[in-house]
Amino acid sequence: MPVVRLPDGSQRSFDAPVTIAQVAENIGPGLAKAALAGKVNDQLVDTSYLIDSDVDLSIITGKDTDGLDLIRHSTAHLLAYAVKELFPTAQVTIGPVIENGFYYDFSYERPFTPEDLTAIENKMADLAKLDEVVTREEWSRDDAVEFFKGIGEHYKAEIISSIPAEQKISLYREGKFIDLCRGPHVPSTGKLKHFKLMKLAGAYWRGNSENEMLQRIYGTAWGSKDELKDYLTRLEEAEKRDHRKLGRQLDLFHMQDEAPGLAFWHPKGWALWQQVEQYMRQVYKDGEYQEIRCPQILDRRLWEKSGHWANYKDNMFTTESEKRDYALKPMNCPGHIEVFKSDLRSYRDLPLRYGEFGACHRNEPTGALHGLMRVRGFTQDDGHIFCTEDQVREEVTNFNNIAMKVYSDFGFHNIAVKLALRPELRLGTDDTWDKAEESLREALRACGVTWEELPGEGAFYGPKIEYHMKDSIGRSWQCGTIQVDFQLPGRLGAEYVAEDNSRLVPVMLHRAIVGSMERFLGILIENHAGAFPLWLSPVQIVVANITDAHAQYAQVVVSELKKHGIRVEADLRNEKINRKIREHTMQKVPYIVVVGDKERDENAVAVRARGNEQQGAMPLNDFVAKLLQEVQGKA
Repeated sequence: MPVVRLPDGSQRSFDAPVTIAQVAENIGPGLAKAALAGKVNDQLVDTSYLIDSDVDLSIITGKDTDGLDLIRHSTAHLLAYAVKELFPTAQVTIGPVIENGFYYDFSYERPFTPEDLTAIENKMADLAKLDEVVTREEWSRDDAVEFFKGIGEHYKAEIISSIPAEQKISLYREGKFIDLCRGPHVPSTGKLKHFKLMKLAGAYWRGNSENEMLQRIYGTAWGSKDELKDYLTRLEEAEKRDHRKLGRQLDLFHMQDEAPGLAFWHPKGWALWQQVEQYMRQVYKDGEYQEIRCPQILDRRLWEKSGHWANYKDNMFTTESEKRDYALKPMNCPGHIEVFKSDLRSYRDLPLRYGEFGACHRNEPTGALHGLMRVRGFTQDDGHIFCTEDQVREEVTNFNNIAMKVYSDFGFHNIAVKLALRPELRLGTDDTWDKAEESLREALRACGVTWEELPGEGAFYGPKIEYHMKDSIGRSWQCGTIQVDFQLPGRLGAEYVAEDNSRLVPVMLHRAIVGSMERFLGILIENHAGAFPLWLSPVQIVVANITDAHAQYAQVVVSELKKHGIRVEADLRNEKINRKIREHTMQKVPYIVVVGDKERDENAVAVRARGNEQQGAMPLNDFVAKLLQEVQGKA
């Protein structure tokens, strides 16, 4: 007689073994209809799973994270089902869940077209309406291999052949379609209602470029119609904000084939860059960092000592000169240690904080490059703190407070903090990692923040705190980080003289707030849709004259604004004022100032704020004061 313990603390007893579906029905018809799966003693299972002993049970619905993943996984199978119905000779391969959706890879004799995509989506909807039951079957490995070979699914047979012979194989059947999967899945296709196929792409079988190029179909699926609609709306908004398009439109930067993964910064874009860099340089100064500069190219032997050569060499650009091997630095850490080592250091010198706007290069695959968001050459607001173990907590706490203020100044107020823990491939002992991870936990507790832990996602030399910013359309971006490193300073021979005259290895804290300047600028462009706040805007003011008779006064206004450090341009063209206003509005200039007879005679300006907001005429001095206050407040 199984007893089922539910999340609310209640219990239900049954006279005989029961399925998850039957438990849900026992609780209520509403839950029975919504149930997609169950979690039995923390194991996710189908609603057909039979409970024959006492268990802890959660009923999973589309409102749960697990439920949403289940919907997406099952919709991937529905996609494969539809493709096989429409294109019987297509072979199915793999179809995993990804962020916001799923994909499935197919082998077919011709490329799929956008028209095919529409037909496949319609067929998926028809199959979902049939509400066919999804059932789990267990087969022997060899029987499964022979079955899939027999129906011409050679890729699926190859996957199953790699599974140990003694292991049972789980297959899922819906209607005429059957597929390999460990599950679980939704109980019937009728649970899959809110999906859309998004795009086609190519993908090599098993990710190997020597294998066949398959066709990948991407899709998204959600638990409700409104969630799907909201997601598609966010995608449309993201498309409008694409930093690559805005970079061209606003004359900020461009990229071209002669320099893959590298940006050409135009004057306006470099002005934006400088606002961020000079702001961060002041953060360095306020935090008592000493700014340094290290070489771009370093001998291979240094990278071997640091451990980067063994762990990171495939991502490094290398060169050779006079029979010596070198690498372009992918990160700044070893150079900062060499600066630390250049003099005898005492415990009285610690903490010692170095900062560098360090240019780094990483040999990213061409297919991974994406505008400013993923580049081969980038500059970091990099910093390294050399300190004692006793100083780690205070330094991390101070960094957290500084980082939060920086994000707020740039307009990001929703920050998620995550703690990335030891990866499988790492340096050092478990005891050292225990100490490093606990030091970060102590610092986070001292900051009074909540955090999420990410097992296996730390750097190979130490754990790290990550800062994830949510932008204006709800996307999350990981930028800042601070990492505790007990490994690298010792590997490169860094030490200091302790109070008892012994030699000790310092702890090294790797920290960055905006991270890659290129990526952060891409995020800023998209977050603000190119309409930057006044303090960041490359061009803050445009002064436009109505006729040539007002050109001289327009220049007076420009000169006065420049005296106060305002980035201003004059538009003295012989064009109608409405055309000038329209063009500069398209360029998202924060303020357009118009000068005519009245403004010239009264030493005033007529102000139009971005968004066609008429602010009327005001004395020039009052306008200057307004601008300076807005810049200072970073509104």
